[in-house]
Amino acid sequence: MSARQRSAGKSPAERKHGYGRLIAACLLVLCLIAGGVSGVAGETPRIAQPPAPAPPPAPPTKVGSLAVPPRPVPPAPFRSFSPAELGEMVDVTDEAQRLPRLSPSGWMPWIAYARRFDPSGPPARVGVLMINLGASEALTRRAIEELPGEVSLAFLASTPDLPRWLGEARERGHEVYLMLPVEDPSEPAERGLRPIQTSLEATENVRRLRGAMARGEFYVGFAAAFAGPVWQSEAAARPLLQEIADRGLALIEINPTPATATVHRLTEELGIGYARTAEVLDYRLSDGGIAGNLDRLDAWVRETAPEQPPRHRFGVVQPTDEAIDAIVAWFRRRPERPAAALVPIIGHFECRDACMARVRAQPAQLRP
Repeated sequence: MSARQRSAGKSPAERKHGYGRLIAACLLVLCLIAGGVSGVAGETPRIAQPPAPAPPPAPPTKVGSLAVPPRPVPPAPFRSFSPAELGEMVDVTDEAQRLPRLSPSGWMPWIAYARRFDPSGPPARVGVLMINLGASEALTRRAIEELPGEVSLAFLASTPDLPRWLGEARERGHEVYLMLPVEDPSEPAERGLRPIQTSLEATENVRRLRGAMARGEFYVGFAAAFAGPVWQSEAAARPLLQEIADRGLALIEINPTPATATVHRLTEELGIGYARTAEVLDYRLSDGGIAGNLDRLDAWVRETAPEQPPRHRFGVVQPTDEAIDAIVAWFRRRPERPAAALVPIIGHFECRDACMARVRAQPAQLRP
């Protein structure tokens, strides 16, 4: 039966009562709706918050071997000293000369000013010393700027503007020396400097030596060819070597001979850092010239034998365009990991008992 048929069968009173209940139900629904709307309208309005930032993505998982530790930074070519420490290694005389000296703490200039090198490298060592720089500005400039820093440089004490040249050489990594102005019948005397002579009193020779010392700073010591008569006389040589020892400088002997054996003995007695060589790289009669001599020098130090200590030797060369070109070319064709290390001349020095006793007065000097 349909709803219309059921309604038709009811009395008018019953139909009126049903309509009333339907109307009441509708009113109830409308009240509930109205109440919900008023409740929402009465709430405190809320400010919309921005969404929280997403967390950063996790780093990708690394797959492979462990990370290789960074290579250690090689030490600077030269030791660093404060201005006060450098000042302690300078002696200002009554004549206003600035001369090297041992510092109160025991630092000797020949170690303080030397170029550092890695002692853990190949035990066999080879070295190159270019001597008599300063007469030609063009060649001096080329040697400083083009030769590798491991090549040491020795300047004529009479070089014009010598402090500037010494400073530029050290900035390029070169260990520097002065040539000792000693009389040599086979060589012309330096211009502007009076040479040391056997005919002079010891006090005058020491005064001339100090004049050469005062020409510049930050040099390791002196280099000289010891064929002249000064070094064949202990009476002439001892005061000079004593002055060099007292001021903490080193000495390089070029072309030693039996007649100059006194020099070596005095360096041991006085505790002087000392090196010597008879290797003349630009000897004109040698096969292959300078390049051949460098190869032979390198091959000799690389030779090994059971129970034989590692070899080391250095050669000297005059400043010429040919010499600079040959050294640069030889250095460039050396293998990346050579069997013999090219080190500055400090790596070829002797420091015997008296010398080591002086070094131990400042233990920091023993560190490479």
